[in-house]
Amino acid sequence: MSTTIAILSQKGGTGKTTLTRSLSEGLRRAGLSVLAIDADPQGNLSEYFGIPADAFPTLGEVLAGRERAVDAIHTGPGGGEVIPANLGLAEAELMLAGKIGRELTLRNALREPKRRFDVILIDCPPTLGLLTVNALVASDKAILSTQAEHFSEQGAEQAMEVIGLARENLNPELELLGLLLNIADMRTNHARSTLETMREQFGDLVFDTVIRRSIVYPESARAAKPIFDYRKRKSLDYAALTVEVLERLDYPAALAEARKHFEELAA
Repeated sequence: MSTTIAILSQKGGTGKTTLTRSLSEGLRRAGLSVLAIDADPQGNLSEYFGIPADAFPTLGEVLAGRERAVDAIHTGPGGGEVIPANLGLAEAELMLAGKIGRELTLRNALREPKRRFDVILIDCPPTLGLLTVNALVASDKAILSTQAEHFSEQGAEQAMEVIGLARENLNPELELLGLLLNIADMRTNHARSTLETMREQFGDLVFDTVIRRSIVYPESARAAKPIFDYRKRKSLDYAALTVEVLERLDYPAALAEARKHFEELAA
């Protein structure tokens, strides 16, 4: 069984790319084969994996129909596999606009990778364009990342509407796996109030884990090292999130391994 998860936010700077990179590493350390896909033309996830900006092929070539997805998989120097992106992906998105069945392009391209990987994580751009729609149509689940800020909260509501529309019109199997409060300073009343409001509005869909704000995360991205390698102690939040994600999926052996890893980090 393979699970594809779209990770999205309708506002930039919510830690979505760090979430994708760290969750992919957490799941990999739990024993699963994981593929990350950079669906953002900015290519930040690709850089986090240590993939050169001139890497070829990329997701742009895959969506344009010039390369197979399995041939666009790159392995980062720090481990982990990713289909990278660069600014050429924006051109591919424009090309998709005139294509029949354009919303299905990524789903069709991922048929072979879904046979090879247990989990595929898609880092979506912070927009409501064709790339995000393609990611949602190709996915079984979605994780929504939001910050404790007013405009992020508005973006979360918009993203929920987009997920609902995708499920209603294009992908009836799509489910929201959970909402994550990301890059939060839980010492502030505002952050605690935001989390309480989210739980009142969305209930059990909100993850118990909160990713606390830390300068270590952008530092690890700059070093192209997953947080588990860059600063082990600071990976505790993502280890806890990995456990929660696996509790909501059907991977019992990986869940047991993730819990063991979390306990070791917390000791």
